[in-house]
Amino acid sequence: MIVLKATQDKVLSVLQSVAGIVERRHTLPILANVLIRKTGASIQFTTSDLEIQIRTTADLDGDTGNFTTTVGARKLIDILRTMPVDQTVSLESSAAKLILKGGKSKFTLQTMAAEDFPLVQESASFGPVFSVPQKTLKDLLGQVSFAMAVHDIRYYLNGILFVAEGRQLSLVATDGHRLAFASATLGVEVPRQEVILPRKTVIEMQRLLSDTEGAIDMQFANNQAKFMFGGMEFVTKLVEGKFPDYNRVIPKNHKNIITLGRTTLLATLQRTAILTSDKFKGVRLNIDPGILRVASNNAEQEEAVDELDIDYGGDSIEIGFNVTYLIDALANMDQEMVRLELSDGNSSALFTIPDNATFKYVVMPMRI
Repeated sequence: MIVLKATQDKVLSVLQSVAGIVERRHTLPILANVLIRKTGASIQFTTSDLEIQIRTTADLDGDTGNFTTTVGARKLIDILRTMPVDQTVSLESSAAKLILKGGKSKFTLQTMAAEDFPLVQESASFGPVFSVPQKTLKDLLGQVSFAMAVHDIRYYLNGILFVAEGRQLSLVATDGHRLAFASATLGVEVPRQEVILPRKTVIEMQRLLSDTEGAIDMQFANNQAKFMFGGMEFVTKLVEGKFPDYNRVIPKNHKNIITLGRTTLLATLQRTAILTSDKFKGVRLNIDPGILRVASNNAEQEEAVDELDIDYGGDSIEIGFNVTYLIDALANMDQEMVRLELSDGNSSALFTIPDNATFKYVVMPMRI
């Protein structure tokens, strides 16, 4: 029977939307496959890595009748990529094989039994559904995800904290040296819920979310989160553990405040970063009334110095930072102006957006 028939671009985009979590090498070979389930005119594609499960439903032409199988996801995608975009392709089932046809090409692929595909057991106790526009969540993730830890033994830092309470959704990420906080307003009141999404889930969500106003529905359980958007259902395990109290980390009442152009500061830091060493990414900021001086040097005795005129009349401060931490934050913002709040050369600095409490970025100083 013909399982599906559609243009190459349509089939490829459906497969690519679910295949991001598929690992080529897995202890369970069937997890390299995509589960294809056909019920009448509706076709479901499901992938899993035992911790994340993505399912999308597509309306593609094909024979009537029901059909279920699993086939290598990457292989299918690799073949489809080599075909012309507007070419009609078909998938046909034949005796434990799946045949992919397009033009004069024909590929016969091995299948594995659908009943052996390990679906994620969904929690029976999800909390209330709430939603935000996809663009809003994508923006929030972009504002904090760079501050996630990578392979930290404090496993709860290898992800993002989601806090929904009242009409606010807040996302927080920290690797112990810096902390990023971003928030947005919800359309409904929700009871307080706090979960930690794993790093892999965050990266996959950023890939899948679009810049549209179309809603993404969210539900949290004790050990799972569920997201529904654009015909897709995304279920993920959560990270267990206690996230640090981020409110205690965010400094209050710093008396020295500088407001300056984000792109100007970013360009200055990128220039001075060139003469930092690979192992030691330190830059020195000297802040005096009216002037900000940024300097760096390396083991070859090379030095970079850059100056910015600033509207500032506070204390003179000398403070060192890992320049990568500053560049990451500024590059992931799109506002014109940024505020830098400082106490002295030994305390953490706070970056915010003028007249906007939805973003905060804390970065610890480093000795130079």
